[in-house]
Amino acid sequence: MKRLKLLSLYAGILLLTLSGSASAQNKLNEMTPVSFSKVRIDDAFWSPRIDKVTSVTIPVCIEQTEVKTPRIRNFEKVARNTGEKHEGIYYDDSDVYKALEAIAYSLKNHPDAKLEAKADEWIDKIAAAQQPDGYLNTYYTLTGLDKRWTDMEKHEDYNAGHLIEAATAYYSTTGKKKLLNVAIRVADNIDNTFRAKNRHWVSGHEEIELALVKLYKITANKKYLDLADWFLQQRGHGYGEGAIWSNKHMGAKYCQDDVPVKDQTEIEGHAVRAMYLYTGAADVGAAKNDPAYMKAMETVWGDVVYRNMYITGGIGSSGSNEGFTQDYDLPNESAYCETCASVGMVLWNLRMNTLTGDAKYADVLERSLYNGALDGLSLTGDRFFYGNPLASDGDYGRSEWFGTACCPSNIARLVESLGNYIYASSSKAIWVNLFVGSNTTIPLQSGAVKVSQETNYPWDGNIRIGVEPLKKSTFPLYIRIPGWALNEPVPGSTYKYQDKVDSVISIQLNGKALQYTIKDGYAIISRTWKKGDAVTMNLPMPVRKIVATNRIQANVNRVALQRGPLVYCIEQADNGNKSKSFIVPQDATFTSEFNKNLLGGVVTLKAQVPVVVPSAAGNSVSMEQQPLVAIPYFSWANRGKSQMQVWLPTRIEAIVVQPTTATR
Repeated sequence: MKRLKLLSLYAGILLLTLSGSASAQNKLNEMTPVSFSKVRIDDAFWSPRIDKVTSVTIPVCIEQTEVKTPRIRNFEKVARNTGEKHEGIYYDDSDVYKALEAIAYSLKNHPDAKLEAKADEWIDKIAAAQQPDGYLNTYYTLTGLDKRWTDMEKHEDYNAGHLIEAATAYYSTTGKKKLLNVAIRVADNIDNTFRAKNRHWVSGHEEIELALVKLYKITANKKYLDLADWFLQQRGHGYGEGAIWSNKHMGAKYCQDDVPVKDQTEIEGHAVRAMYLYTGAADVGAAKNDPAYMKAMETVWGDVVYRNMYITGGIGSSGSNEGFTQDYDLPNESAYCETCASVGMVLWNLRMNTLTGDAKYADVLERSLYNGALDGLSLTGDRFFYGNPLASDGDYGRSEWFGTACCPSNIARLVESLGNYIYASSSKAIWVNLFVGSNTTIPLQSGAVKVSQETNYPWDGNIRIGVEPLKKSTFPLYIRIPGWALNEPVPGSTYKYQDKVDSVISIQLNGKALQYTIKDGYAIISRTWKKGDAVTMNLPMPVRKIVATNRIQANVNRVALQRGPLVYCIEQADNGNKSKSFIVPQDATFTSEFNKNLLGGVVTLKAQVPVVVPSAAGNSVSMEQQPLVAIPYFSWANRGKSQMQVWLPTRIEAIVVQPTTATR
């Protein structure tokens, strides 16, 4: 593990450099995320985005689900039982469930009787389509129940997993049990069909595993945890051969079925399936206190982050398998980086952080959240990216919807459930993982504690954390010190800052210096807390230039720009046809400025840098100093299709020169 360099402005602050995290065995299940249902968000950056998802994105999902596509109609057809045909794709039920999950989170953030009535209407139709034995899948019910559970790739258990997730979320928000009871019957049917009979089954698209752990936590019925573990243990033994893998894409590797989960060491195959699998494995590992899962997850995580992750936190470079190829194969313009895969990175890294207590996982969660995932949603809330490339020649834009429509509802449920990722606790301690204006009340062994945040993050690094116990209480408060603020943008050696900046992090208690330690990426403040206590922290946000290892060939002689947690890009709308002709030398100096009138209000980066100016014939070039403007990566393509790039040339050799008469 890397050692962290500690910085402090104040004399008398105790500075300790501690290596690595404690063993997985000692750390398992130490902390639990505070549920979205317990967190109220009031944040300058996130609240407008949550509002937009509530007012625009969810209505779009509803319209597409019940009007413009046949997803709800299929449930109605099953209930009528008149021999009507199934419409759409066999996994379309899952989009209904993901939309319902987003609605559940939204009802917590913005109670709405009309929206709740719509959800209840859908739930009635879903319940009416359930079979007497608990089976629920419109595709097989309408095409022939005799064929159910005969094709591992037909997403029956994937659909069931998203149903379970929607049911647990809806119950957590409303207390209503109808959908939860449907989900319980679905899970019981699956358990009776497979685990109880020891009938081998490998889920073609993972999701059921993590969902069953959620059901276990809601119901306290260990059967569902055991079923999740059973699904994990089915992998890597050849049970899928001949059933789905022999003629599907890349074989067993495509669905992470070539090696038992506890023996896996490398990321492979379909990125979203992998993320859901590893999220489920981390969940089961924590719930069963099984260090074998933890060891595998730590090893695979290293392979993902050190060798297969984009600087945006996106994963899955190849569109041909919607996933991974070989280490360091990270092209920019052809990057796939599915929105759902970045959502999966958020889910998985939350579990890894929970399991280990190590902030490096929250660092990656934050990177994926603010860049790779948020990029999938337009500022208007009604346009989406399926893939999220890191460069464009101007021929790629956002879409209203997709035939396979997993991404819109997935990003909607992520944004609405942001409260799940901010705080964590044990019986004796509190963790602050994300810097989001919010408040919650956390029950500790010593008594309840109200925690609040005020901040303008990610535009600046000033954060105020209020800590108000109902009575004086002694406990440690853990505050994440982001890796990007400690001269390490991403763990490992894949990405490094080109320059070293001695940015001084300051932490004060009630306006005065305090003693704290740093361990596993957290500043730990242990004291007896009282009403009115407040911790203030400043994380400086200079503009940083990032270089990649030369093993990533696409980024040789290029730099990326980052400020705070945000990765930047340059877009044609701000730079004209020069957007692919800039050179950013090592000594380039950038300034930052908040522009309230641009892209809903963003901090832009500006510098005077050389630009390559070709002659009209294209047989010679000259160099001129011209202004470069960079915007946050998540905000690109909100002004139409446009040239864009994240990795900027540092030498003229990295530029493909076009004649000045050429237009793109």
